[in-house]
Amino acid sequence: MASGKNKYDLTIIGSGPGGYVAAIRAAQLGLSTAVVEKAPKPGGTCLHWGCIPTKALLQSAEVYESALKGERFGVKASDVTLDMARVQKFKSKNVTVNARGVEFLLKKNGVTLLAGRGKLAGAGRVEVTPAKDSPYAIE
Repeated sequence: MASGKNKYDLTIIGSGPGGYVAAIRAAQLGLSTAVVEKAPKPGGTCLHWGCIPTKALLQSAEVYESALKGERFGVKASDVTLDMARVQKFKSKNVTVNARGVEFLLKKNGVTLLAGRGKLAGAGRVEVTPAKDSPYAIE
């Protein structure tokens, strides 16, 4: 994530599904736009800890269950096992690919991604507190 200038037409706190879509649309409409994100990669809770990883784990569970019950469909599978390390790798790959996609879309549309925790700091101002640096304000 980059830190750039300190003045934007629009600053969005959080790069989840609402934040990154709003930022991209604002940039497409010609606004100088920044997104403040506390996580190492954009995408928000849904992408990193919620919806996307859950769906990947559920897909693995469904494939496993289908393999176990395949005989009723005329498919015999023996020695079906669940490899949790590979399940986790599948889940992590899904998250990583999607996060890179969000990052690409932000960059492609000229949105500045700022690393840190954002909070409102008065009219037209956002305070950004990076993980290891001093807070700074953007307008």
